[in-house]
Amino acid sequence: MFDNASKTTLENLGEFGLIQRLTSAYSTKNPDIIIGIGDDAAILRTNPNLLQVISTDLLVENVNFDLMYTPLKHLGYKSVVVNISDIYAMNAKPKFITVSIAASSKYTLEALEDLYSGIYLACEKYNIDLIGGDTTTAPKGLVISITAVGEVDADKYVTRSGCKANDLLCVTGDLGGAYMGHQLMEREKRVFLANPEMQPDLEGYDYIVGKQLRPEARKDVIELLAELKVLPTSMIDISDGLASEVKHLALHSKVGFLIYEEKLPVDSQTLEMAKEFSLDATMCALNGGEDYELLFTIAQSDFEKIKNNMDITVIGHATEQVNVCQLITPSGNQFDIKAQGWNS
Repeated sequence: MFDNASKTTLENLGEFGLIQRLTSAYSTKNPDIIIGIGDDAAILRTNPNLLQVISTDLLVENVNFDLMYTPLKHLGYKSVVVNISDIYAMNAKPKFITVSIAASSKYTLEALEDLYSGIYLACEKYNIDLIGGDTTTAPKGLVISITAVGEVDADKYVTRSGCKANDLLCVTGDLGGAYMGHQLMEREKRVFLANPEMQPDLEGYDYIVGKQLRPEARKDVIELLAELKVLPTSMIDISDGLASEVKHLALHSKVGFLIYEEKLPVDSQTLEMAKEFSLDATMCALNGGEDYELLFTIAQSDFEKIKNNMDITVIGHATEQVNVCQLITPSGNQFDIKAQGWNS
């Protein structure tokens, strides 16, 4: 079937290993490409003062979403957010999206209208325009592909590779909520499948359910940093878990990180749900994924500007030990951080 003599399973490689293998031998030719493969988004020079930022994401039914508990309107909204989050992670402003879908015959016009109503709602919320796309049939399920295009001043873009030793490591919002929301809905799904007369019990957990079904991109934080005149030295959005993203920053910036467990921001609902599932809340914060918060580093001289903001938490700092990322417990023990986040 395939010409390759040797066979390596994609499962063993993982998403980022696959990307690295497929693209490592490729080099760009166009001098207008400032950042190509390997960051949250590509950056192209459109004129001396303004750069174009481009990112794309793919969502596949039963891999990235489950329609047993994901309303199509929420899915449409989320599919936009996960894309423009990458644009914000470059310190850029999203402007346009294109949307392409492949849908099987089980989907009706009304179902796809629900999906697009969520897409339009996100466009309205983030002041972006839908400017094109494509539709086709699929033998099974639903696939959504969105490309986001943004812009940033030529001297304001941020990548994963600018962090220096002693820079402060910051995160927005709180961590682990989306993962615990996912765990909760998966449990209620299993209960329903076993007994369809049982109604889902989500009372009291609206926050973590919302973090999973309808996340928000951190446009507000990018605007705040601009207002405070703080330009991060590196930045990435948290889609695959804090641990994974920290290791990305370390790899690209050629630094290490020390993270203080007691500084990790975790919401009370996340803590309560983790306890109910007998899960360690710290591990949920480190490896949960799909929070779509921003992880960034700043020079120590900028600390005074952000220290009083309740939505930004300093969780650690960069070190000179390249690729050595460790968690420090309240008792002072240090453990290597391992990336075990979602790999889809």
